[in-house]
Amino acid sequence: MTPPPATALSSIYTKGLPILTPTTLNPHAPLGKWLLSTSSLVFAMVHIGGVTRLTKSGLSMTDWKPLGSKPPITQAEWEVEFERYKQHPEWEQRQSMDLEEFKYIYYWEWGHRMMGRFVGVVFGGGWAYFTWMHRPKLSSPSAAMSILPKNITSAIPPGYQSRLALLFAMGGTQGLVGWWMVKSGLGDDRRGDRNEIRVSPYRLAAHLGMAVGTYSVLLWTGLGALSYPVDCYPAANSNFSTAAAASSPKTGTEKSALSMLRQYTKNLSPTALKHAQITRLGVLSTVGLTGLTILSGAFVAGNDAGNAYNTYPLMNNQLIPWDDMVDPEKVPKWRNIFETTATVQWNHRVLGTCTALSALGVAGYGLLRNPATTRASSSATTKTTLLSSTTPQVRRGLMTLGTAATAQMSLGIATLLNYVPISLAASHQLGSLVVLTCGVYTAHSLRYAGRSVVSKVGSGGRASAQRLVNGSDGGGGARSIAVSKVANVKI
Repeated sequence: MTPPPATALSSIYTKGLPILTPTTLNPHAPLGKWLLSTSSLVFAMVHIGGVTRLTKSGLSMTDWKPLGSKPPITQAEWEVEFERYKQHPEWEQRQSMDLEEFKYIYYWEWGHRMMGRFVGVVFGGGWAYFTWMHRPKLSSPSAAMSILPKNITSAIPPGYQSRLALLFAMGGTQGLVGWWMVKSGLGDDRRGDRNEIRVSPYRLAAHLGMAVGTYSVLLWTGLGALSYPVDCYPAANSNFSTAAAASSPKTGTEKSALSMLRQYTKNLSPTALKHAQITRLGVLSTVGLTGLTILSGAFVAGNDAGNAYNTYPLMNNQLIPWDDMVDPEKVPKWRNIFETTATVQWNHRVLGTCTALSALGVAGYGLLRNPATTRASSSATTKTTLLSSTTPQVRRGLMTLGTAATAQMSLGIATLLNYVPISLAASHQLGSLVVLTCGVYTAHSLRYAGRSVVSKVGSGGRASAQRLVNGSDGGGGARSIAVSKVANVKI
């Protein structure tokens, strides 16, 4: 039996703007799943890179081959590789190392490099497959298919090829940046260093920043592919579209038809929309702070600054250890921001605290202050429904963002107080990506409050929605079923 329009719409508003993983509802779902799978590989690669750094394994391989190479196998091959390592500056400080210890650090670095190449193969192979081989199957005449255009010929949505090309370029550049970073610890200019020989903290930050940027773009693009029908296909809510066309005869049905995303924006009250926009701004600010905190963490690692001032919240019994934060021998003075132990650690503490407070603040604002738009019901006997300024996806994202940021700050403090053990330090780095993931997901869920969507929607849609709810939509039954099927997706 065909559900009435009001029932379908009520279900949509209850479910928010869902991510569509079934291929029957979203022909671009295979692409989105592949992108999210690739992002999980990048997530794992960042973790392996962190452990490689923490185990001081990054300088064990003294050459770089773009296509990679197998590790030494025989005893003779291992001895040759060990002798090659001894020709470089780090050996001067690690002469107590035996061959078995060298094998341990070598395998970490080799594994990290090969993981990067594996990610490249997965991405490049998947891109080629979806570009030239995979074709969506839209032959089924089911009601769910009626919400989709009939001329979809590719799982890659319009405009996404350029994003995939950007991601491919970022991945290729990442390998070059990695070798550029390693070279900074292999040069003869490092011989005789009083401090432990490490790679340049600037190059380490560039390498980590590139990896985190690639991960973020992969995640955002994957989420975009999984929500593309909701965001872009006008037929996804044809009942609304019919009402909109009736109320806007000058623009015509095709121009008036709106996607579910734009209709959600159009039917928010000014107060609810303003709340959503402020929440989105807060989430984006938190994502930005998270990125800056991750980069500052790279400088902490590059300068080994985590093994000093192992108290919290004071540093050398001061909130701000002014006397330790400026080294007069560093010229120009701005280098103290990135190279002086006290300054580097203080920056990371402050940024981490600001990130946690920002996440908690925006979560509280979005969840506790939640204005809604009142919509009249389809009959006098049913209750009035409310269109919330935050969808279920946003509310879940805000809760996880606040929780993850608080846990990450606590983990960072524990890592500091325990003098940076490998297990805690590696978990702390993973935690930063968890916070970033929560932020990106929540920002994506708030896309209905983005400036580009709001500017395209304009005003005047509430009357169209009211006409539809009152039953004067003239809509088709099959498409009401389709809308209900979309609404039943819980993600």
